[in-house]
Amino acid sequence: MEIYLDRRATRQIRVAVQEAIDEGDLDPLREEILEAFGEDQVEEIERRLDSADFYEHLTDVLDEWGGDDADELFELLETQLSEVGLDLKFEAKDPDDEEEEEDDEEEEEDDDGPPPEDDGFEDSLLDDED
Repeated sequence: MEIYLDRRATRQIRVAVQEAIDEGDLDPLREEILEAFGEDQVEEIERRLDSADFYEHLTDVLDEWGGDDADELFELLETQLSEVGLDLKFEAKDPDDEEEEEDDEEEEEDDDGPPPEDDGFEDSLLDDED
């Protein structure tokens, strides 16, 4: 059986991986990975796992993961799921995604800045009406 993670889910996991690397905390990453899979997908995975617990399986995968990068984690997930007869497919990171992420980060930084200065434009309109 094939399990497909769309671009949104793949990006969600990649962002969570970077946060886990930066913060050194795998618990939020495990939750994000679990949420990236649909309910039906999780049920199918759990049917095939010996432990019947995908959350526990993710704990084992993250323990095995070197913590270096998202591609390594995706490869490990792909390998682990293939061992139980599931073919994990996901949208590979393309250069456009990287540029979009950088643009998103810049926009977030801009949002945190001070409010724009009042240019007096609205006041000048009000003055003209008098």
